[in-house]
Amino acid sequence: MKLINLSLVCLQVFFLSAVCATGAEAQEVNGGEKTSAPFNLIAGSHPHTIFDDKSLIEGYAKQYQAQTKEILLEMVKDDTLSPYQGTAAIRAFREQFAEEVVGKEKVYFEKFLLRRLDRADSPFVQVEIMHTLCILDRYRYFAFSMRSLIQKLDHYNSTVNDMAYTSLNSIIESGQNRTREARIIFDTLSKVLFLSRKKLAVINDPGPKLSKKIKLLRWSIKILGSAELKKLPKEVLHLL
Repeated sequence: MKLINLSLVCLQVFFLSAVCATGAEAQEVNGGEKTSAPFNLIAGSHPHTIFDDKSLIEGYAKQYQAQTKEILLEMVKDDTLSPYQGTAAIRAFREQFAEEVVGKEKVYFEKFLLRRLDRADSPFVQVEIMHTLCILDRYRYFAFSMRSLIQKLDHYNSTVNDMAYTSLNSIIESGQNRTREARIIFDTLSKVLFLSRKKLAVINDPGPKLSKKIKLLRWSIKILGSAELKKLPKEVLHLL
């Protein structure tokens, strides 16, 4: 009995230590002083996470808005940052500077974003990088970014697929409804939907993930014309 009680105590100590250690990570060093980030650490975005991914990313991004372009680049290059911090740094750079950088400086940023993407395991970081690359060079990265972001719409983490959908819409809205871009989105979605056509045949009320794909598909058909409907699996048509 004593051994059992001792084991329970050890488990409680381990859990409290893990919580304290993670809470310490939610502090930023600002001018040599630690300031607590205004984060809600209770899970809200996904039932299998301890923390609210969206709040953490938005909290860090808000803090990083005041950073210079050079500092944000160093943060993008820093593999030791947490996924939340890395994602927020990339977002802050995109919102503040992505449309301003040109020439060699733009190539420089692209180089480090691609390098970070190649090593990134975090889907949060991946989504932000793909969005940012498309802003830096829309023609070059549009197909790559959109296909990858559409794949993220099926991610199990709701924050990831919400981020991907927001990025997709943001990229579309910043464009000029070009046929080339609509074709890329239509072809990608038609392939994705074709692979799940048997499931689609029995769906009358699409869930959040499928609804996002249908909305994007409608936009592409609006640009390309209704003749594209003939190229879709018949199981998809009733959803449109």
